[in-house]
Amino acid sequence: MTVPNDIAGTAALAICESLLLALNDHKILPEREVVGVLKDAAAAHENAPKGDRDALNAAVATLINGILAGGNSVRRR
Repeated sequence: MTVPNDIAGTAALAICESLLLALNDHKILPEREVVGVLKDAAAAHENAPKGDRDALNAAVATLINGILAGGNSVRRR
């Protein structure tokens, strides 16, 4: 990945995480829906067609699953 892509990807992750937190904080989406969004995103990368982006898809799925396990995006207790 190039530096501009790293910057764009990091910015996108921060924006999406903030949006999910805000949607949950304002009771627009319950926590289970926020978790569902994250699980769907991880599954999309885990089940992506095989090809030259296998390492990237695996890394993205691992990152999203790490967010789920850590409770970072929805501030679970």
